[in-house]
Amino acid sequence: MRFKQLDKITELVRGERIVAERHMRADEDYLRDHFPLFPVMPGVLMLEALFQASCWLIRATEGFENSLLVLKEARNVRFADFMEPNQTLQITAEILKLEQNSVSIKATGMKGETVAVSARLVIGKSNLASQNIDLSPLDEFMRESMRLQLEQLTADLT
Repeated sequence: MRFKQLDKITELVRGERIVAERHMRADEDYLRDHFPLFPVMPGVLMLEALFQASCWLIRATEGFENSLLVLKEARNVRFADFMEPNQTLQITAEILKLEQNSVSIKATGMKGETVAVSARLVIGKSNLASQNIDLSPLDEFMRESMRLQLEQLTADLT
């Protein structure tokens, strides 16, 4: 994952919900272009933060059963406020429906008491080995990598 949109996970209730934070720094590279006189986080990155939090909830809930999680649908996406440098987006994602090959999620990004972004996400689940058995070692590599990243993101949880 090249563009990590979460700094830490502050709450994780497997099978139910996750709460995570994304602090926007003034030195983020994309701010040179988006927009020089009014620097704000692009909406697509706000949506990506919702997606990434949702993926951590799914991985933790299912014990890293699937190596690939992909965004199949983003429904009812609403951008209601800007994220500016030195502000923190608090993301909450809740499982609505857990199925064999997909998960439906309700996700919200709050800036203080204000909703900045919200969406209903449908996330597909699979493994590379289901398409090609020779890729099963890559599935395991990806699972282990994700386990380590989750440990880092939840380091402050007790």
